[in-house]
Amino acid sequence: MTIKIGDQLPEGSLSEYIEIETEGCSLGPNTFNVQDLVKGKTIAIFGLPGAFTPTCSAQHVPGYVQHAEEFKAKGVDEIWCISVNDAFVMGAWGRDQKATGIVRFMADGNAAYSKALGLDADFSKFGMGTRSQRYSLLVVDGVVKQLNVEQGGKFEVSNAETLLGQL
Repeated sequence: MTIKIGDQLPEGSLSEYIEIETEGCSLGPNTFNVQDLVKGKTIAIFGLPGAFTPTCSAQHVPGYVQHAEEFKAKGVDEIWCISVNDAFVMGAWGRDQKATGIVRFMADGNAAYSKALGLDADFSKFGMGTRSQRYSLLVVDGVVKQLNVEQGGKFEVSNAETLLGQL
């Protein structure tokens, strides 16, 4: 079943490639419990089919990077990009998008979290296997406050401007 407005985010974990070692975060891939990360925070999350893919790289990520300060001004603590890729790929993609320190690139390597959200999609006909649907959501202290799920092949409602307008 697909997550909906008012639902608590499901239990699960995501990985992030850490560029600079800090206390509690070693260099390289680190796995985080989603429930721990969202506690007491407002987070804009957008999910997409894959790193380095055309719409994702040319439109989806750049919109969130461009509008990051506006999100923060409206009370958003963090912006996450979730995709069914490994943490190494997500880290490289974040660097390529010049999004380091702006958007957290969270890897859902086996699509487990996308499945828990009910937002997984079968991209086998494109040779990509199970991926994430394209969506955006706003989470406040772990509860979904806004949810925008794209219809197959579209990029109309999960963009940064739509979510920003819903704040």
